[in-house]
Amino acid sequence: MERAQAAALASAGVGLLVLGLKFFAWWITGSLALYSDALESIINVVAAMTAFVALRVAAQPADQNHPYGHHKAEYFSAVIEGALIIVAAIVILRDAYDALQAPKTLDAPLVGVAVNGLATVINLVWGLMLVRRGRDWRSPALVADGKHVLADVFTSGGVLIGLGLATATGWAILDPVIAVVVALNILWSGGAMVRDSVSGLMDQAAPAEMVGQIRRLISEHGEGALEAHDVRTRHAGQVTFIDFHLVVPGEMTVAESHGICDRLEAAIEGAVEGAVVTIHVEPGEEAKQRGLPVI
Repeated sequence: MERAQAAALASAGVGLLVLGLKFFAWWITGSLALYSDALESIINVVAAMTAFVALRVAAQPADQNHPYGHHKAEYFSAVIEGALIIVAAIVILRDAYDALQAPKTLDAPLVGVAVNGLATVINLVWGLMLVRRGRDWRSPALVADGKHVLADVFTSGGVLIGLGLATATGWAILDPVIAVVVALNILWSGGAMVRDSVSGLMDQAAPAEMVGQIRRLISEHGEGALEAHDVRTRHAGQVTFIDFHLVVPGEMTVAESHGICDRLEAAIEGAVEGAVVTIHVEPGEEAKQRGLPVI
């Protein structure tokens, strides 16, 4: 968890650097499109700091009021980030509406495009690293931050292409039009981020591939049991909670059934990073036809 927190802090630093470059590009050109791009970078910085706070909260151990831990704090970070993105999009749309009424010629567009292009390259490298590390470390907050940075890259790429066309053609109205397109893209990105985070808060099940892996592990390491059924999973930040019912012969001792449970827990937790396994043991007469045989 500490490495994820360090990555979130570093993301804020990179965000400040990119923010400075983009606002400089806007300042020397007066481009509303570049302004909209810079405004989104403010959200990047705020989101990185929010992710850092959420990761610190999520790292706290379980306590009396939160017996399952604080893992879901990371999802709140992603929800807040998505909401901030939506607000930024609304601000850009408002300014773009005014600019559409009176388009103006840009100053030093080539210099602005070059500076913004440098900031975009920095974001591309950093965003790809954040998403990769976030997935490796099972951190929704880092993945959300990385996806937002990458969305910013695509936005910046569109802005650069649009400004190139505006400079080549002399059509000043392209600048606010590009800003509108940027705002709509940001709006879609923010809505998707909120939707994904809410799914996590609603105890969304683990991916089908992971559930299949869990079922295979139960079959492979459940020797001595009759079957397993009611396998359930849910994600909470970097933790995956897994529970199921294990049917054993009625004459089996508590110690023997406990040994099977220990073997299953070790196998699943060794294969699924961040797994927390709970097994309910039942006697043979409780077997269900829909169960997963473990022989």
